Amino acid sequence: MKPIIFLYGALAGTVIISTSILTIALAGETHLAGAQWLGYLVMIVALSLIFVGIKRYRDQELGGVIRFGTGVLLGLGITLVASVIYVAAWEVYLAMTDYAFIDDYAQSMLSSEEAADAARRYANPAFRLPVTFLEIFPVGLLITLASAGLLKRGATAP
Repeated sequence: MKPIIFLYGALAGTVIISTSILTIALAGETHLAGAQWLGYLVMIVALSLIFVGIKRYRDQELGGVIRFGTGVLLGLGITLVASVIYVAAWEVYLAMTDYAFIDDYAQSMLSSEEAADAARRYANPAFRLPVTFLEIFPVGLLITLASAGLLKRGATAP
């Protein structure tokens, strides 16, 4: 189960963070707020690898039979790996760009007073890391539950 978790989690996380950073680079500071929908669309598409991973494990490792709980655990593992890769790569990107993202993002969305408050909170890793994790993890959780339910297949009586 671990190889599938790491393979599909790494693929999903890499696709999401790569596309996110590319979108930010191409969108420019005036279009950051509008690019959010694209980011979540990419997350949904990339996290569909959860479905593929559960199906592959069910079909190749378990002989076509998987319980809902096993599917959920596998999907959560993939989601966790993808989320950790996303958060870690985002931190590297922020450090490499001197944390300029939040200023650009805040400018594109909020009034100056609200922007200053958001930038202050975002500068704190104790705030930023969980917020970044919560951008991706709930999407993966929903896809995990749907995938485990759709792919659940118990043993049939002879």
